[in-house]
Amino acid sequence: MSASPKLVGYLWLAGLGLLGAILLGRPEAAEIGICFLVAVIAGLIGMVRPKLFLSVRLDRERVLEGEEVSADLEIDAQTAMPWLKVLGPLPAGLQPSSGTELQTIQLPAGTQRHLAIKLISSRWGTFKIGRLLVESHDRLGFFTFEQLLDQTLVLRVYPREEALARAIRPLETQVFSGNEVSRRIGDGIEFADVRPFVPGDRVRKINWPQSTRRGELHVNDVHPERNTDVVIFLDTFSDLAVDGDSILLMTVRAAASLARHYLNRRDRVGLVSFGGTLRWLHPRMGVTQAYRIVDALLSTESQFSYAWKGIDIIPTRTLPPKALVIAITPLLDERTVAALFDLRGRGFDVAIVEVSPTPFLPAPSGPQGRLAYRLWALKREALRYEYRKAGIPISTWHRGESLTAALEEVRTFRRFARTSHV
Repeated sequence: MSASPKLVGYLWLAGLGLLGAILLGRPEAAEIGICFLVAVIAGLIGMVRPKLFLSVRLDRERVLEGEEVSADLEIDAQTAMPWLKVLGPLPAGLQPSSGTELQTIQLPAGTQRHLAIKLISSRWGTFKIGRLLVESHDRLGFFTFEQLLDQTLVLRVYPREEALARAIRPLETQVFSGNEVSRRIGDGIEFADVRPFVPGDRVRKINWPQSTRRGELHVNDVHPERNTDVVIFLDTFSDLAVDGDSILLMTVRAAASLARHYLNRRDRVGLVSFGGTLRWLHPRMGVTQAYRIVDALLSTESQFSYAWKGIDIIPTRTLPPKALVIAITPLLDERTVAALFDLRGRGFDVAIVEVSPTPFLPAPSGPQGRLAYRLWALKREALRYEYRKAGIPISTWHRGESLTAALEEVRTFRRFARTSHV
């Protein structure tokens, strides 16, 4: 309980009235002061501490970015509430929808009231809501009462995935059936070539039109459909933010889109969060793995660390042989740069999607600042050249651009590049 500004004002007016009557000898001033003083005494006598119960429920616990969720606030007033206002401090990234601001309400004693609050999320993450502060006044507004509701409700906002028509094709496939056409010849439905018949070939593989024209038997060769192992490598050592967007937000959205794309193709997908805290998921397939990955992405955060970390700290089973490693990184930390070279040196199929930090940097000022920025840009371009020289395709993904365009750049490099010998 605390005194309101109204009570303080009344006391000042009462004191000024009595003081003016004494100094000026005017009884009218004393009468005005006594009126304010009587109002204060009446407020003290009639003050009743309000009693109420609050509870909050969410209609959904999981939503996508940009979707609305309704929070139902139930207020049970045990005493009369002539003036009541609910203040709900919300975490960053979660705000009320337009037209859903809470207004001051009045409740008679023994009544219940339900308030529907529409919330909308501007970013992914795990939000804890339910901490409400209720302000109420007595009938004359002389005292302010505060009551805190510390009810923990967890809202999971999943990143909105970008629909990818095509992603990065791996160099090697696995033995299980999937949607990826293997480069090897085997049993499948994807046409590969026509060759002469040899003993042991199946009759159903004979290409009769070609055999008729050539006068000898020819058979069709086909590519088998196999699955792949994909490991999404997230760099969480550093982060930059501007205008409510950040490198980490873009990184997680890209990871969610890639994971959903490959899982829909019946591939095994794993996750490695390489940063101050190492997190990983072993490659698996199916809907359950999709939920595991999304839940792991929600807890992804950037943590600064001075400790040098290499890929030796990553469990062996997390990086299976012949796996396609897609690194999503701003290439701002030397540990990530070295780890990607190390992965390539150990024979892994590595592709890099560089989240460009340029839109998140302030504009250089002065001749020295512009010179430093140009040297920094040249150093990054030299690093990209070293990756391509080592046979690692790298594309730059800028803020506001489609992820598909960045992946297509990687596909183009794989299509026309040849194996490099360093």
